Amino acid sequence: MACSATPIRQIFHHPPRKMSFRPRSRGVRASPPGELGARALSEMAKQTKKPRVTIRSLRFGTEETADSGPTPGPDPRNPSRPFARNVDVMPPFSLLSRYFGRQFVSWFCVFLAVLLLIVLAIDTVELLRRAAGKPEVTVELVLRMSLFKLPGVGQQLIPFVVLFSAMFTFWRFTRSNELVVARAAGISVWQFMAPVLLSAFMIGAVKVMAINPLSSMLLAEYNRLEEVHLKRHGSVFDVTHSGLWVRQGSDEDKYMIHADGVVPGTGELRRVMVFRFTGHDRYVSRLDSPSAQLAPGHWVIRDGVLREPNRPPHQVEVTEIPTELTLERIEENFAPPETISFWSLSRFIQIMEATGFSAIRHRLHFLSLLANPFLYCAMVLLAATFSLRQTRRGGALWMVSGGLCTGFALFIATDVTLTLGISETIPAFLAAWAPAFISLLLGSTALLYQEDG
Repeated sequence: MACSATPIRQIFHHPPRKMSFRPRSRGVRASPPGELGARALSEMAKQTKKPRVTIRSLRFGTEETADSGPTPGPDPRNPSRPFARNVDVMPPFSLLSRYFGRQFVSWFCVFLAVLLLIVLAIDTVELLRRAAGKPEVTVELVLRMSLFKLPGVGQQLIPFVVLFSAMFTFWRFTRSNELVVARAAGISVWQFMAPVLLSAFMIGAVKVMAINPLSSMLLAEYNRLEEVHLKRHGSVFDVTHSGLWVRQGSDEDKYMIHADGVVPGTGELRRVMVFRFTGHDRYVSRLDSPSAQLAPGHWVIRDGVLREPNRPPHQVEVTEIPTELTLERIEENFAPPETISFWSLSRFIQIMEATGFSAIRHRLHFLSLLANPFLYCAMVLLAATFSLRQTRRGGALWMVSGGLCTGFALFIATDVTLTLGISETIPAFLAAWAPAFISLLLGSTALLYQEDG
């Protein structure tokens, strides 16, 4: 049978008949087979390898369209791993980081303000009770003393406020599923905790460098008002560059004792000057001696030179001045570490040691202030171990009770280590830094076991 080439060519080159089909996947439009040419197949392959996704920028709040990269394949450096995937890191100052840090700082301020108001009310009532039998102490003075004492008490509350505000912040993120969304977006627990840790560290730095100097000045004024109006003690101690000053006496006779230094471990004063005044602060006499010994119930001054108005100086073999002081009381009644600014504390320590007194309490306080930012970071880690889990019925009660027990245990451990440091059983550096260092290790270990273990 003979046939021409033209019909055959038309048969093979005739465009195929259009067919429609129903795709299995939803959302894909049915396409005729004739349109699936080489170009369409190539585009589909490219889209399969590098899908285009819409990314919302965390820094600028804009939407960008970018390729997500090739499909993960075998890791050439480690063939045993079937896939090698690049992990994105959340920028440190992105919108999400600022959101986490802002939430923590906001709740920290709320908790601190509430506790300070409660403490102010309690201190005011207590001072009013103590001033009940003193008509010269007015309500205005009591309120002023309460406000002067408030920053010092607030410094002691800050570690617990950091702990509970971090727990509450993480608990809210967990209940609102914000942490679930962050984890699904590829953000690890350490990434969304980084802004909270940085905020806690900055709170500690501001507390040490700015709040502590203001608090020490106000607390020193509170102690002065308390001594004058409430305690009415007859002795005042001070250590300056010129040496030791002690003021004591009664309404009839008052003594101002100055010494260049103290022999360590004894009650002996070096190069003593004793000024005597009457009850109306009228100068009576001056006694100079190379030394003075503190005995039970009195000062013993030997080989002194007595100078009185309108009389020539004369030698006095032994002079006894009644006193209720002891060497321990003198050391305890110096300016407390809490009343000295962080910036002046190191200089005060040098002056006390040069005078001959022990400065272990002040040195411990100085080292504890340096460790405060790291202690607050440890509080955040401990808070995360209790509040990052999905809470069910009774979970909130377990979280609160666990946080309370942790806070009180850390408070007791800190008090014990400071007591051991004051008694010089352990070095001062170890006593000051041990609570922060151990808390950091415990918090990191518990969080690693909970999240990555």
